[in-house]
Amino acid sequence: MENIKNKARVLALYLPQFHPIPENDEWWGKGFTEWTNVGKAKKYFRGHYQPRVPADLGYYDLRVPETRQAQADMAKEYGIEGFLYWHYWFGNGKRLLERPFTEVLLSGKPDFPFALAWANETWKGFQHGLKNRNVLIEQEYPGEEDFINHFNAILPALKDNRYIKVNGKPLFMVYKPKLLPDPKYFIDLWQSLAKENGLSGIYFIAHSMGKFEHDGQLEGETLAQMLEYGFDAVNFVRLGGYLERRSFYSKIMRRLIKIFRGVPLSYSYKKVYPFFSSSIDSNLCVIPSIIPGWDHSARSGRNGHILTDSNPKLFEKHVDTVIKCIKDKPEEERLVIIKSWNEWAEGNYMEPDLRFGRKFLEVLGNKLKDI
Repeated sequence: MENIKNKARVLALYLPQFHPIPENDEWWGKGFTEWTNVGKAKKYFRGHYQPRVPADLGYYDLRVPETRQAQADMAKEYGIEGFLYWHYWFGNGKRLLERPFTEVLLSGKPDFPFALAWANETWKGFQHGLKNRNVLIEQEYPGEEDFINHFNAILPALKDNRYIKVNGKPLFMVYKPKLLPDPKYFIDLWQSLAKENGLSGIYFIAHSMGKFEHDGQLEGETLAQMLEYGFDAVNFVRLGGYLERRSFYSKIMRRLIKIFRGVPLSYSYKKVYPFFSSSIDSNLCVIPSIIPGWDHSARSGRNGHILTDSNPKLFEKHVDTVIKCIKDKPEEERLVIIKSWNEWAEGNYMEPDLRFGRKFLEVLGNKLKDI
């Protein structure tokens, strides 16, 4: 497929977990990477798609420049504008998993657009594949000096010609905006620092996973609150959209199945994907999400949630709905975020696997041609 001229600004979240670091060696064992979870994934019921095996790119190591180049070439071929790298800053200058992005930045390769998404949350064992809830590393907010140091640490990236901009401003996403002690203070400070350093400002995106993350707020209320803090837009990820609308009877039955059968909670992608989109996605200040699938069992075993039967035909319908929501927006703000490019242990990826090859990418590329 020839490279597709971008008619929509499709960004893909990018996990830099696929290389060893000392902390992961300590927590999970020598040589751990995300492939460790992917490789040990179990099939919990008939038809459960596990384990998942990468195809074209193989079990790669993100320390290898050729791998990073191949990923960028593939993404570009199917109309993805750039990668949105998960960025880990835990306070007091503590960073993790920064090597792949740092090497991309310093080497100038691949010549492919990028931006950063601050994954500002504490890591706990239960959430990352261990059987306890112990804190692995805590997200801290020491104060103004640390915010300034954080800004200065990423300033070279913000000034890079490859950095993704919206209306001339570098794009920066915050994963858990409400965990910031004072979101408005943080945003105002960084906007001031940006202008002091010759930038037009920063285009801030608030990430939102739904009502449970925002004390039961409706999305319109969340949007208004984030705009008041100073965010320019909200990216809604409605993985729980279907779950929020289930009947009490359905919730009880699912729980009983999990308890008595000892299997993770599972739901049909066919039933769930319509809830990934909403009419509010047509709002200029809302960035919709494209979700190719979900299966957290590779990380969390029986405690994971699974979407079954995700396939290119259903994915095509999902993408079509998202594209309709953005087609009338100004081209500069015709943003879509794919969750994700390579979250293999969440069953949430666009990279080719042995079952579907490049079919999900081909669906995306063909739909982008139609805008």
